Amino acid sequence: MPTDIAQLEKLLSEARNIVLISHFNPDGDAVGSVTAAYHYLKMRGKNPRIILPSTYPANMSFLEPEDPADRIVICETERGKALGLVAGADLLVCLDLNRLSRTEYLEEAILSSSAPKILLDHHIAAELDRFDLAISDIKVSSTCELLFRTLLQLPDIASDPGRIPLRCAESLYVGMMTDTNNFSNSVFPGTFDMAARLIARGVDKDGLQEKVLCCYSVSRTRLMGHMIKDSMKVIPRHRAAYMLLGNHDKKRYHFQPGDSEGFVNLPLAIAGIEISALFTENTEGGYVRVSLRSKSKVNVNRLAVRFFNGGGHRNASGGRLYIPLEEVPAYFEKALDEYSDEEKFS
Repeated sequence: MPTDIAQLEKLLSEARNIVLISHFNPDGDAVGSVTAAYHYLKMRGKNPRIILPSTYPANMSFLEPEDPADRIVICETERGKALGLVAGADLLVCLDLNRLSRTEYLEEAILSSSAPKILLDHHIAAELDRFDLAISDIKVSSTCELLFRTLLQLPDIASDPGRIPLRCAESLYVGMMTDTNNFSNSVFPGTFDMAARLIARGVDKDGLQEKVLCCYSVSRTRLMGHMIKDSMKVIPRHRAAYMLLGNHDKKRYHFQPGDSEGFVNLPLAIAGIEISALFTENTEGGYVRVSLRSKSKVNVNRLAVRFFNGGGHRNASGGRLYIPLEEVPAYFEKALDEYSDEEKFS
């Protein structure tokens, strides 16, 4: 058993109250990884709890723990409860984040805690030195894939996916499926192996896809049509396209968290478009959320780091802008003008 897995097993064995934390604006991989870890730890007789800094997409609600007492705590609306859980933890496990700052309101509490801290993540430039144990690999599709590989190495699973609780397996599949955009990007040979082994374990692939991808409201579908027809702008000279999602449109189309999931990928279906961006207004937070996607040869991680206070993966990154939404188009075009071919294709 590799040294880091031996240390992981030791930390898990010695802990009882284990708090699982992921990033602000959680996506499918974030929700999938924390709920998968929850179901595995429950099997081991532990007392796990989940904290997310902000609310998660509604189409992920079926992954919530069955026990109402163990429901996911949203720090944004239950800060006292969230901080109390962190303070009382024997072990803190951060999943799907490369920087503690991505936990927003929880960062200081995590750093102040005397509990051992574990990181499990697949993003570039993870803050490994801020954790007692860091399991990091950028050559996997998702944190859920990395968690799957890690679980297989633990003594109680012993390389047998059949020993993984079914609800844990379902969460792992959902996280991997959503982070690859249903096997469209960031897919490695091991990703297909993971999918095959989870399906053999009993995961209902078609059922999960229906729950995640075929559950949107009429208003969300109309919003998607509006974004394509009226919001999408194409910049031919940069082989790029972008969309703006402002608060007015959110209100008009009864926007719910998660409704814009997948929108940023839509322009990439256009021949010749290599970079796509979605800029979402967040008045309460005082920023514009940035989502960037690209086709295989273009590196948007470097674009996110240099111009958008963010980062992520080669073909899928994000960040924030602290300017009014109406100023974003000019800023984006200026960023593309300054984005060198050396950065773009490296």
